[in-house]
Amino acid sequence: MAKPATEPLVILDDVSAGYQDVLVLHEVNLNVRQTDFTGVVGPSGAGKTTLLRLLLGTLDPVAGARRTRPDLRIAYVPQLETVDWNFPVTVMECVLMARTEHRVWPWSSRSERREALAVLERLGIADLAERHIRELSGGQQQRMFLARALLREPHLLLLDEPTSGVDVNTRHDVLHLLGDLHSDGMGIVLTTHDLNGMAAHLPHLVCVNGHIVAEGSPRNVIVPGVLEETFGARLEVLEHLGMPVVVDSAHPLRGVG
Repeated sequence: MAKPATEPLVILDDVSAGYQDVLVLHEVNLNVRQTDFTGVVGPSGAGKTTLLRLLLGTLDPVAGARRTRPDLRIAYVPQLETVDWNFPVTVMECVLMARTEHRVWPWSSRSERREALAVLERLGIADLAERHIRELSGGQQQRMFLARALLREPHLLLLDEPTSGVDVNTRHDVLHLLGDLHSDGMGIVLTTHDLNGMAAHLPHLVCVNGHIVAEGSPRNVIVPGVLEETFGARLEVLEHLGMPVVVDSAHPLRGVG
């Protein structure tokens, strides 16, 4: 019997975490469900990536508890800037690592290659399957890592700054793809700096700066008091086409992004 979508996939209960005895996040309480499409926002060094690592399970809490649904499958898409694009693999080989990285023999089966090609076709990059990864554009790179993540058939997809360093059209395409995946029943949590370009259009936001400052819908979270505690600066919030828009009060024509 399928698990109900409202049952939490991951629960962080009063969790504190950090590196080499330096705490980055303090007393975090967060439930992530399969129905969630969540943006984690905050300044550099606020703990956004640390929060993803806690959800993923690659970082253990130093206090509190992390609990997961027993059958949970999680996939992770890293920041593109952290990838060695000169590593000698093709798009197909990179995607297939999702199935072969923990096996003694790294060779993929014919059925696995068919599955990988089907995912690449779904994301519109099947024609790039035999191309070296360094030859891809930023949007194609992001789609390749999405394909690799989808081959794990996850309940929860975690993405670290998925639209960092890409143009507006690519950002729109990535968000559209993620929206389709969420509509298909996948929980999604992503980090971002970009309040106006992306986070304001997600149904659920978590503001982080060493702890969870606030969480909720954009209308409830993108307010001056929450933003000042999150970003350490006074930011004005206007309304445009029914959506909150953030501007730097010192530079009223400059959006936050």
